[in-house]
Amino acid sequence: MSKSASDSVKVREYKLFINGEFTDAADGKTFESVDPGNKQVISSIAKAGPRDIDQAVAAAKAAFPGWARKAAAARAKALQKLAGLVLANNDTIAELESLDVGKPIRDSSKIDAVTAVDALEYFAGMATKVEGTIKPVPGPYYNLAVREPLGVIAGITPWNYPLLQAIWKIAPAVAAGNTVVIKPAEQACMSVLFLAELIQQAGFPPGVINIVPGFGEDAGDALVRNPDVAKVMFTGSTETGILIARNAADTLKTCALELGGKSAVIVYKDAPTDTAAKIAAMAIFSNQGQVCTAGSRLLLHESNHDEVLDKIIAIAKDVKLGYQMNEETTMGPLVNQEQMDRVEGYIESGKKDANLVYEHQRPNLDGFYVGPTIFDGVGNDMKIAREEIFGPVLSVITYAEEDEAIAIANNSEYGLAASIITRDVGRAMKTAQAMEAGNVWINTWGAVSSMAPYGGYKKSGYGREMGFSVMHELTQEKSIWINLR
Repeated sequence: MSKSASDSVKVREYKLFINGEFTDAADGKTFESVDPGNKQVISSIAKAGPRDIDQAVAAAKAAFPGWARKAAAARAKALQKLAGLVLANNDTIAELESLDVGKPIRDSSKIDAVTAVDALEYFAGMATKVEGTIKPVPGPYYNLAVREPLGVIAGITPWNYPLLQAIWKIAPAVAAGNTVVIKPAEQACMSVLFLAELIQQAGFPPGVINIVPGFGEDAGDALVRNPDVAKVMFTGSTETGILIARNAADTLKTCALELGGKSAVIVYKDAPTDTAAKIAAMAIFSNQGQVCTAGSRLLLHESNHDEVLDKIIAIAKDVKLGYQMNEETTMGPLVNQEQMDRVEGYIESGKKDANLVYEHQRPNLDGFYVGPTIFDGVGNDMKIAREEIFGPVLSVITYAEEDEAIAIANNSEYGLAASIITRDVGRAMKTAQAMEAGNVWINTWGAVSSMAPYGGYKKSGYGREMGFSVMHELTQEKSIWINLR
């Protein structure tokens, strides 16, 4: 698909998905979604309030006993059918993701729906792998430790990867026998609400999966506080994560929180400079820098600093910043005005504190465009090095010794991810062990799989998504004693 930013788009209408049916909000309220590439209204979405949240949770609670008793193989088949429907509708999903979020259509069509299918298929297989154990306890007893689903899971998802984040919440939860209420971020709901249509087609029983778009201060808060919600799975900012954890404590529900990051990419002096530049550029410019694990702090050794930085600037110059629906675009707009203002504010801060070495020219388009921006001479105590920007803004920090690089990388309140670029396997493993981060990549960035656990240290949150780790998050252990006498 190739469109210009001036092409008119039909305004789509979306409703809440509760108990297997599409419905208006109880108070009839709606909100609009805007194409960030041209500021045109592209959808009108039913706005869930507390009454709608309570209705969705009630539906999920009512559906839970039957779904939990359903054979694991049957739950797996439902997820497999949904995976097939997502794959068959890849083009539609990619279009909705790009129109809503601003990511280039060339990326949405190759990454988002494809990765979502992988997650659905993986957790379909996991449905039959949740097993208990027999403990060799003393005395005339058998002790069975069995894992059981928790109940109603609340999934609160971000706007940067709306479909994928929703599926990362839905698939493992329902595979384990839970039911789900998803509140997608209000900035990007279209692909998640289209997913609701596919869920309906896949034949999931009413109430097993509910999708209720709304705003955090009313819909999100009501979901977190609802006493019938067993657990909250949240991906988003650290500030919101802290608030969710605080409010969830009132009903003693647990949370899994995947929060912000300020990830470091360490380039050692022996690193291949071409490879280092490509990885560093990918780490900060992917999805317009709107990635929790974005490599926003680049640590360059003083011996190869100039060469690597020059190559990153060359890559930045080749970025094609423009309307996201054009096939030639490699970087689209930021998600909305608020995000653009936030990123521009950090750029102005960087101009006062550090050396601006590259700022991409913006297109003559009516959208929320901020291109690759690179600062050198950054100190790790500067605002642009301490706070999560969530945009394509790179802070370059120079170091002299290996231990210094590790200390700088770890000197952050965040601990979501880190990358290490070196030819020396021993140095790579030593550094990986020293990193205070939940995800560490060596000679790459951003590798994620449904089979591998994902989560953060420190203020980047707690709990894990994906892999078998998330199945422990979404089940609870029961100890059963049998007297053999």
